[in-house]
Amino acid sequence: MDYYAGIDASLETANICIVDREGAVLREEKVEAAPEALIAALRRFGKPLKRVGLEAGPLSTWLYKGLREAGFPAIMVETRHMKSALSAMRQKTDRNDARGIAHMMRMGWFRAVYAKSDDSQELRILLIHRKTLLGKLLAIDNEIRGTLKAFGFKVGRTTRLTFERRVLELIAERPRIDTITRPMLRVRLVLLQEIANLHRMVLKEVRHDPVCRQLMTVPGVGPLVALTYKTGVDAPESFDRSADVGVHFGLTPRRYASGTRDVSGSISKCGDGLVRTALYEAASVMMHHGHRWSSLKVWAVNFAKRAGVKRAKVALARKLAVILHRMWVDGTEFRWSAEPQAAAA
Repeated sequence: MDYYAGIDASLETANICIVDREGAVLREEKVEAAPEALIAALRRFGKPLKRVGLEAGPLSTWLYKGLREAGFPAIMVETRHMKSALSAMRQKTDRNDARGIAHMMRMGWFRAVYAKSDDSQELRILLIHRKTLLGKLLAIDNEIRGTLKAFGFKVGRTTRLTFERRVLELIAERPRIDTITRPMLRVRLVLLQEIANLHRMVLKEVRHDPVCRQLMTVPGVGPLVALTYKTGVDAPESFDRSADVGVHFGLTPRRYASGTRDVSGSISKCGDGLVRTALYEAASVMMHHGHRWSSLKVWAVNFAKRAGVKRAKVALARKLAVILHRMWVDGTEFRWSAEPQAAAA
């Protein structure tokens, strides 16, 4: 007899449901959301489990690795697929979700998610923290610009380094506004320093990473794009085909086909948004800022003439996702194959 378990984990607790191959519920239990508690609860069942499923989430990787190390056949299920499968339940509770996950394991109707390595997750935190601080810096700049407009002070175009000097010039003769604005400027200065520190960490990691250096031979791919892509893919062997990478990062069009209706929409935007954005930015740099021409850039420019620049950038980003994966697997560098006169094409 085969047995299947479903785990619905929240921040503090986790609900466990175990069913047999006929769908009969054999055991339900609520324990602490920690690997040790889950392992102990599953062992109390006393029989081998064929699959143990849990939804991908903030704690899932930690719980998944703990279960795997203990010898349980744990599987992380893709969140969107999980939501669709459980949406038919009349009442959404943690107990019912655990029961639904157990039945998904029993029927085999699930999409497994790859659990990234600790190294990739740590570097991912570095990239996310850097992005977060950049967002806070932009918010402070916009707040200062907006509040000063009420008094007719227009900051205008500045750089990150000249912004503070320009603001102080504008409010020099308004002591109250000066006193109110300076705390924002002091926080802004700290943000600038910490962003620079995190960026140096990124450059240090890339400098000593042969994969990132290899990916950076592609035009438009700099340290941030290379590290973002590497941590997003983590294990290139997890993809059967390089073409699947573009789909994985949501860079392929949505499609709705039913009866006589067959519609292709915008890209799906599934998967890792950080990688998708990085690839789009790399495509933009290649098309607008690269001075050296390649067959890839020629293709993108010609595509832009037919379909528009925005669509061309998305298509180029998808091609970059595939090319970077193929280079990583083959251990090769980017091949510049366009003729110099291709720029006029």
